[in-house]
Amino acid sequence: MYRGNFDIEDYLESREALRHLTVVEDGAGLKLTLRRYAEDDVQLALRLVELEDGIRLESLSAAEGINRFWLRVAAQDEERVWGCGEQMSYFDLRGRHFPLWTSEPGVGRDKSTYVTWQSDVVNRAGGDYYHTNYPQPTFVSSRRYFCDVETTHYADFDFRSADFHELQVWGIPSTVVLRSAPTFIQLVENIGAHFGRQPKLPEWVYNGVILGLKRGQAHAEAKLAEALANNMAVSALWCEDWAGVRETSFGTRLFWDWRWQAERYPSLDKMIDELRHQGVQFLGYVNPYLCVDGHFFPEAQAQGYLATDGQGQTAVVDFGEFDCGVVDFTNPAACTWFKDVIIKRQMLDLGLSGWMADFGEYLPIDVTLSNGVCAKQEHNRWPVRWAQVNAEAIAEAGLTDKATFFMRAGYSGVQAHCPLLWAGDQSVDFTRHDGLATVICAALSSGLMGNAFHHSDIGGYTSIFGNTRDAELFMRWTDMAAFTPVMRTHESNRPTENVQWFDDAEVAAHLARMSRVYVRLAPYLKSLVAEGSERSLPVQRPLFLHFEDDAACYAIQDQYLYGPDLLVAPVHEAGRSDWSAYLPEGVEWVHLWSGERYPGGQRVTVAAPYGEPPVFYRAESTWEPLFIEVADQD
Repeated sequence: MYRGNFDIEDYLESREALRHLTVVEDGAGLKLTLRRYAEDDVQLALRLVELEDGIRLESLSAAEGINRFWLRVAAQDEERVWGCGEQMSYFDLRGRHFPLWTSEPGVGRDKSTYVTWQSDVVNRAGGDYYHTNYPQPTFVSSRRYFCDVETTHYADFDFRSADFHELQVWGIPSTVVLRSAPTFIQLVENIGAHFGRQPKLPEWVYNGVILGLKRGQAHAEAKLAEALANNMAVSALWCEDWAGVRETSFGTRLFWDWRWQAERYPSLDKMIDELRHQGVQFLGYVNPYLCVDGHFFPEAQAQGYLATDGQGQTAVVDFGEFDCGVVDFTNPAACTWFKDVIIKRQMLDLGLSGWMADFGEYLPIDVTLSNGVCAKQEHNRWPVRWAQVNAEAIAEAGLTDKATFFMRAGYSGVQAHCPLLWAGDQSVDFTRHDGLATVICAALSSGLMGNAFHHSDIGGYTSIFGNTRDAELFMRWTDMAAFTPVMRTHESNRPTENVQWFDDAEVAAHLARMSRVYVRLAPYLKSLVAEGSERSLPVQRPLFLHFEDDAACYAIQDQYLYGPDLLVAPVHEAGRSDWSAYLPEGVEWVHLWSGERYPGGQRVTVAAPYGEPPVFYRAESTWEPLFIEVADQD
């Protein structure tokens, strides 16, 4: 591991099929014992349990020395497969294999680009199509079933064969579940019930854009005044630098010591109170690590709340030109300390209404943890532990309906704890594997896994090796963000080198207009959020979720249904003034901005100036009066 980027290699000594199978009824199901040949010792014992809608394969025992597991699931040549957590390059997984290991997703994620090459050379951080903050050993098939492998070991799901899907795990999984449903809607509901459902978003979210600012109190107050003067609808200020900053070669980083830094925010307590009176919330930032030069590191170290190294000393990890300790969330006392001392006392008591709960994917595999489980096995589970700490702190404070947090890292079960995903650190560009369009794919793939609420940094985040954000990218990203559950800006890792909304009057006016579009659409969004919380149906949906009989819908990953009644096809290329979108068959569609009607089952091209992203609604929608209001928004 180097700063959250992992090189994974394996040398396979032997791979032997367990060809001899004995089946015995044991009351709870069928006990399966597998051997290499009839006279051999039992190598693997499983139980097959029949479910109402599928099967569950339970692990009972394995012979000593077995540390790899392969399972083949029958496939069909034309079958499509989606899921495996949050995937940003490819929505349909067929034809590729996907290593499943939570990590930094990489910068550029395309070995043919200059930015990726430089990131690999300088930081070992270029990434590839499969790298993701949020992997999950679960997939959904176009044959209307989902398969979940319960394990936290490294896995690699291979969908390259026409006849089978091959699932590899570096250990014996606890269970393998296959469950079917008559419709994709029901299937996603079942997935949500399997992993857990999210609470509704707090009411204040619908009041407008969350402005990301990180240059201190005076700057934040001045930009809020400027935004309001521009008639911008603002729900919150997100000031990730509330705990301070440090400058590195990557850019402006935060000071990882989770308490209010008075030098940067002299009167933050009063500021938060004044913002509340204006109907504006204040959000911050936190992650599960403590810098060695901060206030809380010595306290956590003295109490034994940090992971240790092989010699029993506190493990110190390089996070990019500064060192940190890793809070050991396998230690219940460490969890309680972090919830009480950091989240409740330093954040909620100060008046924060939410925060970015960053990282979670960095757990080194060579640290020693309190529960005695190998860190390699705990690594994928770590984002879920981190999400649980945040959710429990808010719940214990009685603020689940008033405060929220958003995460980029995840794994199986994060759905039960994390109320809101964000797509991570995209590059500030339109590139195929790390730009604007990747957040659409991320929302669709994670949405099928039961994560109903997703959003992204408007304009992207990562600016490096001369790659900087321009006004066009910011406005195109804003157009899309108005039709996602949450609108939130980010200044990027190099704020002064990238276009900000407050640098350009046209960009500011555009963000203001789209913030009002978002607010006007709030009644519809609230209905979708309620559906997401109750049924796990994602706000941003793949087209086939509602148009199962339209074969053309299954291959589309750069547009989405915003609930059942709106279709959004964001412009994700530079220099475009028009854009084409596929309209599913069987429905008449109305272009939101012009009112022009189109029969479904065709691809149409429409004008797409800034502020009018290609959006269509069902002609028979009961929400039509609201959609007409949205289009008339000045």
